[in-house]
Amino acid sequence: MAFKVGLLGLGTVGTGTVEILRDPIQRHPLLQELVIHKVGVRSLDKPRSIDIPADLLTTDLEAIVTDPEIDIVVEVIGGLEPARSLILKAIAHKKHVVTANKAAIARFGEEIFSAAAEAGVYVLLEAAVGGGIPVIEPIKQSLCANRISTVTGIVNGTTNYILTRMQTEGGDFAEILADAQQLGYAEADPTADIDGLDAADKIAILASLAFNGRIKLPEVYCEGIRQVSATDIAYAEKLGFVIKLLAIAKREPHTDPEQLQLRVHPTLVPKSHPLASVNDVYNAILIEGDPIGQVMFFGRGAGAGPTASAVVADILNIAALLKVGRGQILQADGTPLLDPLLACSHQHYCAIAPIEDLVTRFYARFLTQDYPGVIGKLGTCFGDHEVSLESVVQTGIRDGAAEIVVVTHDVREGNFRKALNEIQAFPTVASVASVLRVL
Repeated sequence: MAFKVGLLGLGTVGTGTVEILRDPIQRHPLLQELVIHKVGVRSLDKPRSIDIPADLLTTDLEAIVTDPEIDIVVEVIGGLEPARSLILKAIAHKKHVVTANKAAIARFGEEIFSAAAEAGVYVLLEAAVGGGIPVIEPIKQSLCANRISTVTGIVNGTTNYILTRMQTEGGDFAEILADAQQLGYAEADPTADIDGLDAADKIAILASLAFNGRIKLPEVYCEGIRQVSATDIAYAEKLGFVIKLLAIAKREPHTDPEQLQLRVHPTLVPKSHPLASVNDVYNAILIEGDPIGQVMFFGRGAGAGPTASAVVADILNIAALLKVGRGQILQADGTPLLDPLLACSHQHYCAIAPIEDLVTRFYARFLTQDYPGVIGKLGTCFGDHEVSLESVVQTGIRDGAAEIVVVTHDVREGNFRKALNEIQAFPTVASVASVLRVL
């Protein structure tokens, strides 16, 4: 029995996928039953790093998703369109789909998974989050007996690389970003990475699976790393922290179990925390649940090999189901019965708590006039808004202004922001130089 694969895209990930499929030696024996039937590309004449028969290549991607001989369509072209339309057309033609496209899933997941459920086909997406790190299927299957409370991840390698170099070299954001672009770690347009949008896509997907509900992407609070300075990195170090861009999905069972916190932002992470030592382009996702406690998934979050590893694992999952006939069992309405641990079946939307209701610790750095009583006024204003301070330190003079760093206890974000607004109006306060949350 051979299962025919139609591949959309032959870029970095597509090439890595072909290399695995064509070299099954010492891999799972089911790989030998997978056949690359067609590969969709933009140009037939483009030089390629792999030798692939010309008769397998086509620029007609729609012909692949409608081909009656193809069992599994693999979408690795990325972007929103034509990826979304091709995925939906493949589903309409009863094709199972494997995708690495976090942007399309995060934005059009409702449409895609509703269509897949109606057609009785699988849409698997292990490669969409964390590259080769197995985290999607573990949440769906291995951890499904747990009541998950928190998913916290470093899920963008570009920002982690930049912040790691800022920490180790003491350099500023702009110069290290430029270097990362030259080295190929950052895109020419790095907006999606450094503004946290890529991480928001990924935490939306993880939260949807971990908390069994759909997520509206615009409700994910998103803040990038542009405002993180070498000064903040240095102060974090002195205070016993490192700064990481974290993607966090959290349910507070003792306050409002029906609401999720869902946010992406740079965060001061204690050096003793498991995520603090995840550096350079590596990703890690820490999951906390009952009864398992903590479990962390770590590895390369991008690249041809890691991402292709996840893509092929999904292809094998679908082939295994087809091989034993579990893709052909029909329900009363005539649609195939899908494995409930592999298919995405939830219909309701998760309620997302407004960021003003978040309870967390804060780090803030102020530049003030060097007058007596300034620290006392800051403390009084914070106290008036029920913001309790853990530490207040005047660190010295910078550009003619006194620099004051405060770290709070757990406080409500809305209260903290009201206090900041009042403090900014103080005639003795030149600026609020930075504000960061503390894990």
